[in-house]
Amino acid sequence: MLTINQLGCDYPQHPLSFTLSVTAGERVVILGPSGAGKSTLLNLIAGFIPASQGEVWIADQNVTALAPAKRPLSILFQENNLFTHLTVKQNLALGLSPAMRLSAVQQEKLLALADRTGLLPLMDRLPAQLSGGQRQRVALTRCLLREQPLLLLDEPFSALDPALRQEMLVLTQALCRENHLTLMMVSHQLADARFLADRCIVIDQGEMAWSGTWQQLEKGDIEAARMLGVTPANDP
Repeated sequence: MLTINQLGCDYPQHPLSFTLSVTAGERVVILGPSGAGKSTLLNLIAGFIPASQGEVWIADQNVTALAPAKRPLSILFQENNLFTHLTVKQNLALGLSPAMRLSAVQQEKLLALADRTGLLPLMDRLPAQLSGGQRQRVALTRCLLREQPLLLLDEPFSALDPALRQEMLVLTQALCRENHLTLMMVSHQLADARFLADRCIVIDQGEMAWSGTWQQLEKGDIEAARMLGVTPANDP
């Protein structure tokens, strides 16, 4: 689904260079210290930061030169970027049509997914009338309505309380499975990796320092685990 080859850009602290592959339907959580380059990696994949070297391939298509809007992906940040003057329904409609003029089929699709994500009672509200968890549900639903095969999440739930955060993780996992999405999520929360990830990637100083399952991280690689503040089971 996703392949990046020596992808990098100019970075104030240190050079960045990433090479990795993610298979279709895989869920990957990206971990690492602050300033390591985790968010920069997602922005390079999405095209918001121009690459100074390397390539990005998504679904067998070289998208390196494409504008962000032309790439077959959706991205959600901690700041959900909802339009404050539009209702929930209008914000969702933007996921299907920039003009918000929907066909009957699109209307049905919007309402079905809004029902699945618990948004039907909120459709006429403005973002300011929603809780933080509700706003993130709107933003996530809008991403899913775009029906892109790759979903990038950059610390989207970090501002939520623990109960809401868990609710959003459960919803994200379910929707990725149901829609056969490939997921890459940046997080500082090790619990996210335990719950969500098929694979963990640890980034440090602009490079991939480690890749494997959460169980391998917890029980195997002492250096990578210590980097994240985890005590490996085999650490003397």
